[in-house]
Amino acid sequence: MRHYIWLCTLFILLIGCKNDTKKEQEIIETPSETTLTDTLTIIDADRDLETQQRIEIIRKELKDKPDERLQLDPLLDDKDYYKETDFYVIDFNYPYLNENRKPTNVNFNTYIAKKYLNIKEVEAQILEDKELLCDTLRIRQIREKRIVNYKIYHVNEQLISVLFYKENYYSGAMHPAYTFDCLNFDLDRGIFMNYEDFFVEGSEEELRGILNELISSKIKSGDLFYECWEVTQDDFFRYKNNFVVNDDSVEYYFEDCIVCPAYTGEYSIQIPLYKLLPVLRRYNLNPLKV
Repeated sequence: MRHYIWLCTLFILLIGCKNDTKKEQEIIETPSETTLTDTLTIIDADRDLETQQRIEIIRKELKDKPDERLQLDPLLDDKDYYKETDFYVIDFNYPYLNENRKPTNVNFNTYIAKKYLNIKEVEAQILEDKELLCDTLRIRQIREKRIVNYKIYHVNEQLISVLFYKENYYSGAMHPAYTFDCLNFDLDRGIFMNYEDFFVEGSEEELRGILNELISSKIKSGDLFYECWEVTQDDFFRYKNNFVVNDDSVEYYFEDCIVCPAYTGEYSIQIPLYKLLPVLRRYNLNPLKV
């Protein structure tokens, strides 16, 4: 009997030691809060470096992106506006159409002046952004920048297509934000053309499907689109006029985080014209003809 009690006691002690050892291992193997914080900090730092590298690539790609600025001479004048203060820098490069060649070009120039050259409004917005910051030392150290440049395409004698890309440096932000505006101007009629001038009225969902099909194929192929997503209905309706055209494609431009995270540097989707045949509007004034 004593021998049996002694064996039971020994068995219980062995199990207790095994459980204690397991608990100690769990405690050792569980990462501390400090370790997790340090790991996340390293990941964030790597992501910031990756983003900065991608921004440099984006800047170079946009600058080197071929367009037809030279071919449009003497229809087109390239103009600049630059202003630098202690608080901000405004650096605009924009197109100006020769009004002597065609009087209706004044419509284009007037729009550009109101949309991009309202410097008082730009300055007011910059100063308003700074007032939202309570760190006055940071305000003095970091000058906000508004940089605008453009690419222009001459589809045919009827149409010019303009991409404005804006590089915005905001106080307190780690990296600049990119925004894009696209304009399509009918040189014959002196008017701006919108979605319905190129595509069948009410075809937005069908075109969005064509667009998302291309995005989905890019996501599956990997590369920089692997963390992107398809454009939503609301976003497409908001950006449906934000495209430029050339002889064989339509290229849609979106801002940060509409279809891709900013660090990927992917802002546009190019759609071949043959894919747009089901939604192209068939009439003589449509410059997109296949």
